[in-house]
Amino acid sequence: MADTAVTTLLRSPLSHAADRLAAATRASGGTIRLAELPFLTQINVRLDLKGAAADAVGLALGLPLPVEPDTVVRAGELTALWLGPDEWLVVGPPGGQKDLESRIREAAGDEPVSVIDVSAQRTTLLVAGPRARDLLAHGCSLDLHPRVFGPGRCAQTNLGRTQVVLVARDDPRAGFWVLVRSSFAGHLTDWLLDAAVEWTG
Repeated sequence: MADTAVTTLLRSPLSHAADRLAAATRASGGTIRLAELPFLTQINVRLDLKGAAADAVGLALGLPLPVEPDTVVRAGELTALWLGPDEWLVVGPPGGQKDLESRIREAAGDEPVSVIDVSAQRTTLLVAGPRARDLLAHGCSLDLHPRVFGPGRCAQTNLGRTQVVLVARDDPRAGFWVLVRSSFAGHLTDWLLDAAVEWTG
């Protein structure tokens, strides 16, 4: 019997912009690095931090859920972002959705927990390089000085009039993740490329 399964090739929201992002990176002479990090696993988790599930989920993931507002905890390939007093976003490598979901649900047991795969909801832009903070500051009202928004910090904010989750990576040289809804990714990319003209000519 012939195999009639439909094979769907994944296409990222910014696949059409990859060449433009790479060209801007080259033109900046190393001061700005722009790229899409497509298909990262993103799992939204909601649970009672005071309940037994919080510790159990942390053990199952190999990293504690951050308890301080707007902070990030990273271990291995996983990153947990604090989004609210009972809400986190767990980010991992592409293709890990089912594994992460099952690990979290099994760890929570009978405790109330919400686990939702939101990987297709957003894509991730990398903004790095010595002038990354200056570029982001063009369209973000947050104080991005390293003393205020240094490694291990995150925030839900607006960038170029687009709602994003901004993440300062552990190593300052690693720059920032900008998690943006797929439907707004093209607009934000155009904004970033326009704002980067100062360094890309």
